[in-house]
Amino acid sequence: MAWQVEYRKGVRLPQLGWWLDAQARTERSFITHAHSDHIARHKEVICTPATARFLDARLPGRRVVTELPFGRVHGLEFGVNATLHPAGHILGSSQVLLESAEHGSLLYTGDFKLRPSLAAETCATPRADVLIMETTFGLPRYVFPPDAEVIAQLVAFCLKAIAEGSTPVLLCYSLGKSQEVLRAISGAQLPVMLHADTLRLTRIYERLGVVFPPHREFDARELAGHVVICPPHAQGLLSRIPAARTAAITGWAIDSGAIYRLRCHAAFPLSDHADFSDLLRFVELVRPKRVFTLHGFAREFASTLRARGLDALALGHANQLDLWLPT
Repeated sequence: MAWQVEYRKGVRLPQLGWWLDAQARTERSFITHAHSDHIARHKEVICTPATARFLDARLPGRRVVTELPFGRVHGLEFGVNATLHPAGHILGSSQVLLESAEHGSLLYTGDFKLRPSLAAETCATPRADVLIMETTFGLPRYVFPPDAEVIAQLVAFCLKAIAEGSTPVLLCYSLGKSQEVLRAISGAQLPVMLHADTLRLTRIYERLGVVFPPHREFDARELAGHVVICPPHAQGLLSRIPAARTAAITGWAIDSGAIYRLRCHAAFPLSDHADFSDLLRFVELVRPKRVFTLHGFAREFASTLRARGLDALALGHANQLDLWLPT
């Protein structure tokens, strides 16, 4: 019998009784990483040791946690083995590979990125019969420029702002993107201040062995010449910077008019998600017999895969029947 997959604000595998990144409290859920839209107060969770540290910091409470290092096989009920593989999204982010003699293999990616990361493990591409994949940037227009090119532009933005007497403020999520950006601009030797929550999570990265350039907590009294890294909605901190020049660091910077929608002076497409090209490449490497797409442009990407001859459906969407006629 093949794997059954249900979607209700999270993915559920009814044959196993486990959820995958459930967004509401459940009895048992895998947690691929500790971003807020992937965690809840579950009674029992399986995650990597790094994700467990971030989970404790972001969502304190009592829970049964099985910390599963990458590559270690963990036996579940019904003859199913679970193995976590790096997702390349943030430090400790994982994909879940489930293998069963009865059902075959299933890979759930969570959020992932094929491109090398400066602050996360390299993404793996294990083979699987069924693939449940994140498709945030599942349209052809979302192909990111080389990271080195974007980082060079970001550094130039910071240097120009400082030279003109402004404070460059880089708007990044406090977990994952901030640490990636902090390491990305290290070559410019710019003095950096971090929002308090960003600093708290960066300290966990350091305890997990990630090395960063010198940085300090935000201090409005000594802003001159510093770059500030803070979450996008840290209005309290932004109000204390008299000459802020803001830049959003996000894959959505690809969209025209991004600076107006994001309300910033500049936007740079440095993303911790796979772009359209890497989504296609990932499917080629995993070689699934069936694909379920999830998040972002899930329906459109599933249609793209069907046009390429794959069995693909978008979770949480009504899937339109595609008729491919010869020309």
